[in-house]
Amino acid sequence: MIENSNLINVLRKIRSEGSFDDSKIASLSPEEQELIKNLQSNGLLEEALSYAESIDTDENWEELKEKLNADQKTVVINWRNIFQYAAVLLCLLGLVYLFQYENGKQNKIDVPSDAIQLVLENGDIQILSPNGEQQIIKKDGEVVASQKNNEINYHSDKSKHKLVYNEIKIPYGKTFKVTLSDGTMVNLNAGSSLKYPVQFIKGFKREVVLDGEAFFDVAKDKAHPFIVKTRGVDVKVLGTKFNVSSYKEDTDINTVLIEGSVKLCDANDANKKAMLVPGEKGTWNSKNTEIAVDQVDTRFYTEWINGEIVFRKTAFRDIIIKLERTYNVTIENNREDILDKKFNASFNKNIESIEKVLETMSKIQGFTYTKEGRLIKIN
Repeated sequence: MIENSNLINVLRKIRSEGSFDDSKIASLSPEEQELIKNLQSNGLLEEALSYAESIDTDENWEELKEKLNADQKTVVINWRNIFQYAAVLLCLLGLVYLFQYENGKQNKIDVPSDAIQLVLENGDIQILSPNGEQQIIKKDGEVVASQKNNEINYHSDKSKHKLVYNEIKIPYGKTFKVTLSDGTMVNLNAGSSLKYPVQFIKGFKREVVLDGEAFFDVAKDKAHPFIVKTRGVDVKVLGTKFNVSSYKEDTDINTVLIEGSVKLCDANDANKKAMLVPGEKGTWNSKNTEIAVDQVDTRFYTEWINGEIVFRKTAFRDIIIKLERTYNVTIENNREDILDKKFNASFNKNIESIEKVLETMSKIQGFTYTKEGRLIKIN
């Protein structure tokens, strides 16, 4: 009898008494309890219990280990296929103890919080170094993109007929550039993510999904409109340059047009829309879901591409959020009295450190601060 016989006895008890409750599995480990609950939620518990009554645990355990070792490269295991070659019960144990722990979770990687992540179509994650150089290769060996330093370029392949998506995630403190397969260039700001097709397909709209902030220089293609989908607004263009800011923590979604024209559409109400011309900002408010259009100096909204941080009549509470994203720090503010005070200032993150920025602002408002690692406390 193997070391997991306690689980076998518990399952047989459930079977014999004809009922399942948490008290019956209380003696099991958290992992075993979770597996039994997962079987129940998927409607497989009865099948597992039936099989448990007739298995030879030692023999089937060895069979299971051989099968799992042969299938080490398989990330997702189909329960019903496993029933065909091993005891369901032992398979559960194998999944937790053998496949995950004994084999070291070989298909998972530990992703640092400050890493640029590229999530491939199969869920695999590649880490992109801002100073790196590599090719992005699919499982079948096809090279779909290449990275050089702070930019990744996708290759155009007109022979493709299926939409396949990648997603790039930019951490706080970093920016990155993506050139899509149609030549559209996207600069991504800190704390942003973009989901996009590896290859745009003829006959389909060019759609991407943005969370955060990005500057788009869209390649012209009259037959295939380019659409940026955000939390509540779709930005539709043919070929143009514009900036979209749509961070989850912000109430407003801002679109600033530099060149060409764009149409803003409420994703849930087709009647709410607005056309922008160069020099205008369209703002969609998540509380009243209205689109407002204003004339602006576009430089204030696009200079982040060059490392500039620009504040114009910006409340200190909003400045804190922007500084946290830009410098990858956590700011603990103990001066509630200045949260709503507004500032005008300009800094360049490539030249001025977070300490220099806070030193300048502290002289204006008379606060002090301390810094320990990435934690900053304003007093």
